[in-house]
Amino acid sequence: MSNTDRHGLIAKTVSASGGATVQELAELTGASEMTIRRDLDTLAAQGVLERVRGGARTLLLRGEEPPFALRAHEAVDAKRRIAAEVSALIADGESVVLDSGTTCLEVARLLRERPVTVMALSLQAIHLLSEPPGPATLVLPGGQPRAAEGALTGPLTLASLAALRFDTAVIGCCGLSATDGLTAYDLDDAAVKKASIAVARRTIVAADGGKLGRTAFAHVGPPTLLHTLVTDTTARAAEVTALEDAGIIVRTA
Repeated sequence: MSNTDRHGLIAKTVSASGGATVQELAELTGASEMTIRRDLDTLAAQGVLERVRGGARTLLLRGEEPPFALRAHEAVDAKRRIAAEVSALIADGESVVLDSGTTCLEVARLLRERPVTVMALSLQAIHLLSEPPGPATLVLPGGQPRAAEGALTGPLTLASLAALRFDTAVIGCCGLSATDGLTAYDLDDAAVKKASIAVARRTIVAADGGKLGRTAFAHVGPPTLLHTLVTDTTARAAEVTALEDAGIIVRTA
């Protein structure tokens, strides 16, 4: 098991159960207890979990948005497949507004190698797209980054979006259902998503299957605002069918 896979499994286990001991995690992963202690120290430094005597416990309260550092370890392979499918839907020369979030960051890695114009709405994606060399043209928005998330929000971000028009908006997803549409955990984030959709000719939502059928706190808009959903094979068939019935093209990566 690679370090990345082991870290992801540890993070998922601690989050799901509320906590775990070093011994439990060693038995789960097949790694030594010394290795697990180093893993826990690394994950604690990233803000994924809290290190306690003999193990670790979750930092996540019920109903709270999982931190970026934790989500970065979840469904990594699925997010990369989704990103590849999203990138394939974008033609050379397009202008793209790219939402924040871990799946959109994987999209940024691929668009960086493409002759496209990208306005990135997170510090992580801006940093990635600004690394030379790369044929992509980066457009910087204004705004204030959300703590620990790096997502840009606020009046300056909304003004930057209002001043431009894009071929495609690639939107990350906190929750998406045929009943409640697109939702987010944060009101400011929801406002940015809504503004991004409004200034793009089409909207592609990039969401792993765990986001489908889920409803978060802040409403972004109904399914009719969306053109295409790219998800993975874990998506529930009934929810996929309901979204297709709402007029969304669904692609499974």
